[in-house]
Parts: sequence; structure tokens; C-alpha cells
Amino acid sequence: MKETNRSWYFVERPTGEPDADCFELREEAVPEPADGELLVRVEYLSVDPYMRGRMRDAESYAEPWDVGDVLKGGVVGEVVESNDERYDDGDLVTGEGTWAEYGVLDADEVAPVDPAIADPPAYLGVLGMPGRTAYFGLLDVGEPIPGDTVVVSGAAGAVGSVVGQIAKLNGCRVVGFAGSNEKTRWLTDDLGFDAAINYQETDDYEAALAEAAPDGVDVYYDNVGGPITDAVFTKLNLDARVAVCGQIAHYNDESVPTGPRKLPLLIATRAKVEGLLVADYATRFGEATERLATWVESGEIEHRESVVEGLENAPDAFLGLFSGDNIGKQVVRVAE
Repeated sequence: MKETNRSWYFVERPTGEPDADCFELREEAVPEPADGELLVRVEYLSVDPYMRGRMRDAESYAEPWDVGDVLKGGVVGEVVESNDERYDDGDLVTGEGTWAEYGVLDADEVAPVDPAIADPPAYLGVLGMPGRTAYFGLLDVGEPIPGDTVVVSGAAGAVGSVVGQIAKLNGCRVVGFAGSNEKTRWLTDDLGFDAAINYQETDDYEAALAEAAPDGVDVYYDNVGGPITDAVFTKLNLDARVAVCGQIAHYNDESVPTGPRKLPLLIATRAKVEGLLVADYATRFGEATERLATWVESGEIEHRESVVEGLENAPDAFLGLFSGDNIGKQVVRVAE
């Protein structure tokens, strides 16, 4: 074990899109675990779009970071010192940690990692928070019915890629929006989406959607917001369901953008629009993890992680989310 620990700190609130000035890498002592805690050598850490909201000095569903805080996020790592009888040195675990080489985790809030089911970084994606978000957002909020057409924005991301595959397992036609030809090919050729739209090369989202989903949209899983969502609202079918998971198109906006007024479309369609937070399903996390692990182990759900090498590159990995650098889950490899 090293004698010192490198950690990333949040040192400046961004205006608009964050940049490197928001982050500072510091070297400090390795923390010591108290009773009921684990000292974990971090192998992989997660960067996620919701973290942008934690950079604002405003109330949100995720507690804002204070300037001077160490950055926090999901991690997978090896226990190097256990003060809890449930875990031994050498165990692999996942939980909420920090952007650091070593972190102290509460043993009550970690879960074991089984490399026989999937490689460790998958526990930050399909077998972690994004996978559970996809599971509950589609099945509980979207309520797909066999034969439905399900449209997913941000479909090549950590959440959207799992949403589409669960929809296919439920007998649905699936259409995804993504930002490159490589991503759209991955969706259709590897994940089994019925159609995929490259929004970067499409001037008319409504026309593209009419071609990809000629029978309209029964379920819309929204990770993006913006013009894509405006277009999808014009194609909603009677009794459609919209699950609002994320709005990454607006996360860096300093003022609320005013777009086309789409709420009148909900009157004729009687569509339901519902926001979702995965934390609301905490008592059922075990259910989701078990089913997702079964699908992953059987090969019914595929997953992909975009791995950025080195703790020193964690801010770049996070900023890359806003330019669409990742396919699947974006993670940082801290240590092998």
C-alpha cells in the first residue's frame, strides 16, 4: 500500500460548461477506517452526468458539493483494511467513494463484486446505479407492453443502452437516438435495437422518427431533453408513457431555455409524463441487481465500458460526457 493518497477536490463552481479549473489534485495521507468501515484501494471510479448538478450552489435531488470538498462517486476496489467482520482484506466491493486512490467506505453501504459474472467496471454500469435506473425507469415508469414502440434518447450511454435491451426482452420495438455512426451501429448490430438515429447528422428529428417509428411512440425514455424530446412529443400515441430520467442537453445552461410548448399534445394523447430518481427504489435494489446479473451472465444483456486510464485524467473523463466521448459507461481506471 502506498504511503500517500491522491484525491481530486472541487475548487471552483463553473459558469456554463465546467472546465479543468474546477478541479485540483492533492496529495495527502491515506485515510484510516473506523469500526464498521473499510479502507479500499480504488480500481475504478465512476463519472456520471448527474454530477454536474452537484456543482451548482442550489438545492437539487443530489446534495450540492461545497467548494473545497473532495469529489465523490461510485467506485470499485479491493479491501486493504477491514474493520467489519463481513469483509476480508482482498475482497472486491463497490459503493460510494471518492475520486481518489484510496477511500474509506461504510461496510453497511457496499456490495460485493463477483468477477465471474462481469468484469469489475460493469458494477459501475449495468450492474450498478445506471443499470438499476434503466430497470426501474423502464419497467415501473414506462410500463412497456409487448408490441410497444419504445424510443430512447442518449441510447448509447450507460442507462439508455440497458433500457433498450430490457425493452427488447419485453417484446418491444426499440428506436434509439445517439450521436455518431459508431454508436448507432453498436445499438443495432450488437444490442438489437430495431432502428437508431444519429442526431448529429439529422436536421429533421420528426421526419427521422416518423421513418424509424412509423406506428408512433408508446414509451419514451428521456435521458437528454432539448429538441429530441420536442420531436418525440409530436409522435406520442394514445396513453403513451414518458419516463424523464435526465436532461443532459440543459445541464450546462445558465438560464432555463424556452422551447416549443408541447404540453397541449398530452391532452389528446392522455400521455403520462413522470420523472424518476433511482434512489426512490432503494428497497428494491436487490431485485434489480439480481435480474440484471442474470441477464448479463446469460448474454441477454450486453454492456460496454469506455475506460479512461489514470486518476489524473478523471476530470477529462467527466467533461467528456458532455461531448459524447463515451460509448456505454464512462469509467476511470485508477489502479489495476
